[in-house]
Amino acid sequence: MGGWRNAVQEAAASKPLFLTIYTTIIVGIVATSFYVFSAIYSPSAPTSTQSISTSWLSSPPLSQNGGSNFSNNISQPTDKASQPGSNQLKTIWEAPPSNSKMPPLESFKLTKELVGERAKDNVIIVTFGNFAFMDFILTWVKHLTDLDVSNLLVGAMDTKLLEALYWKGVPVFDMGSHMSTIDVGWGSPTFHKMGREKVLLINAILPFGYELLMCDTDMVWLKDPLPYLAQYPDADILTSSDQVVPTVVDDRLADWKQVGAAYNIGIFHWRPTEPAIKLAKEWKDMLLADDKIWDQNGFNELARKQTGPAVDDDSGLFYAFDGTLKLGILPESIFCSGHTYFVQAMYEQLRLEPYALHTTFQYGGTEGKRHRLREAMVFYDPPEYYDAPGGFLSFKPSIPKSLLLDGEHNLESHFSLINYQMKQIRSALAIASLLNRTLVMPPLWCRLDRLWFSHPGVLEGSMTRQPFLCPLDHVFEVNVMLKDLPEEEFGPEINIREYSFLNNPLLPQQVKESWLDVQLCQEGTEDCHASSNTSRPGLLRFPKNSTEEMFKTVFSSFKDVKVIQFSSMQGAFYSFTDKAKRGNSGTV
Repeated sequence: MGGWRNAVQEAAASKPLFLTIYTTIIVGIVATSFYVFSAIYSPSAPTSTQSISTSWLSSPPLSQNGGSNFSNNISQPTDKASQPGSNQLKTIWEAPPSNSKMPPLESFKLTKELVGERAKDNVIIVTFGNFAFMDFILTWVKHLTDLDVSNLLVGAMDTKLLEALYWKGVPVFDMGSHMSTIDVGWGSPTFHKMGREKVLLINAILPFGYELLMCDTDMVWLKDPLPYLAQYPDADILTSSDQVVPTVVDDRLADWKQVGAAYNIGIFHWRPTEPAIKLAKEWKDMLLADDKIWDQNGFNELARKQTGPAVDDDSGLFYAFDGTLKLGILPESIFCSGHTYFVQAMYEQLRLEPYALHTTFQYGGTEGKRHRLREAMVFYDPPEYYDAPGGFLSFKPSIPKSLLLDGEHNLESHFSLINYQMKQIRSALAIASLLNRTLVMPPLWCRLDRLWFSHPGVLEGSMTRQPFLCPLDHVFEVNVMLKDLPEEEFGPEINIREYSFLNNPLLPQQVKESWLDVQLCQEGTEDCHASSNTSRPGLLRFPKNSTEEMFKTVFSSFKDVKVIQFSSMQGAFYSFTDKAKRGNSGTV
């Protein structure tokens, strides 16, 4: 089967010890003190605090010989990890020396020794994926290391990801999957194959004797989960769920008797107990026997063979599966789904601190997941994302109170509100196209929820407020907007950013300080004329219903300004000069 599937076999050959223990201690102290200032995240040292925080996301260096080299003749890297069981973990993001060579593929095989080198307090945290999810994986790792959690490993499903993570200093192992490096798409045969890889991975690690916190790559940790999980030492498995109606209002485990939604296997914790190992094996056998079964459905079918009774009066654990497995459901308010976090903001309403965010319940594929995490300002992008060529355009949306709050919350009032906002966005897209700027989308307000099944506007029993700040994919097809589409059919590309972009702490100072406020005014009134003369520094009064030529003429003087923010989009733009661009839209 290859790779990690043979993980139960211990590596026969021991590795030489290159450093004495005293040298290790000295190097460790120095590295810990100065690693944030080192150039491990990019070929050259960063020049600002901002670049230090994001440069680790830039493209990884290739092997010095021009590509991957897995020859057995290659010498081992000199930066040895700590010995198993020592819990003196090698610093993550500490990349190998740039003049070193890639070690052989065999050295990345998943073994008990490898897991032991990374485990802490007998716990290992694992995610896996292919190269298409590189940025998700780096974001996942960065959140954990920011929380001072380093007992983690990443499974690489292709050698391109394995090599990239190795050069970033991220602990990685080879899953031997030989998976495609592209995004496979939800529900595809390859997607289901990836699900089976997760089950095989669980079955490989549990016999090593370590507790396993298994995570999907499309989630992030907002708070160290290990102390919470340790509160339930009797649990064989703790799992998240798709529950959208709260079952508890504090941070206790969910009330299992009220959880009717699926147990979600994107976040779940396994202990290496006999019942857990038995369930993992039956789950694996089920999926390998029928390639049409979705891994999550298979887990739910097995786990729900028996539900109850409660293990005790207090813990929230209950017996499941074969009647011996002790299962707990993580609370939906703080181990958040895409619905409880983005739509309901359940944790916020209950005054709780969320531990995790999983991008379920969304409608834009991988691009939609990425955009959701960006809206929450928890996704890490490379520095160039925050300083795009041509600069940015934003505007302050204007919504009448009556559209937001008056009358019934029904289809008519919902679409009236949405259409009012879309007209403003249409004008902003037109102006962004004229000025070759990236549009910062405004926050969107919805009166009704978007779901793929029938519902009365908001889910009964949920904490969804009306109106609510809704994700962009509730209104726009984000995955289509971000595609490279033929210009002759769809017009010139207009790049977008999430509504929270200008508030993101990662926004560089040079962008924040290069700002022009544009105040729309009625032509003929004082200081209101199509001119680049500003009434005061950083403020331009500009006539409403200006033409394409007026925009181009006036704003050509502000090409070097990073952010242009309009006071409104009501009547901001008259129309395009070109009839083909104008279409049937008329004034925008």
